Amino acid sequence: MKRILLVCNLGMSTSMLVQRMEKAAVEKEIEVEITAVPLTTAEKQIDEWDIVMLGPQVRHNLKQLTALGSKTPIEVIDMRDYGLMNGANVLAKAIELIEKNK
Repeated sequence: MKRILLVCNLGMSTSMLVQRMEKAAVEKEIEVEITAVPLTTAEKQIDEWDIVMLGPQVRHNLKQLTALGSKTPIEVIDMRDYGLMNGANVLAKAIELIEKNK
């Protein structure tokens, strides 16, 4: 099972994206756990996930999270996919990055 953590200011705006990603995962028969959390919570959980994906509104925190020294890949969600709530594209990118960093 792949574990994907989405991060935004309060963890709320990404909740809809989580639902779309979960729907895409079911359609593609991919076993995943996807959760959305606020930035402050993410800092404490990075090592528990296969990938951390930041909402575009918190992309300025990429260096801060990367500096924590985690081996978990951290990536900013594409702004267009985020704006369109394209769960299939975000899921595909997350899976690609997880596989790349194994």
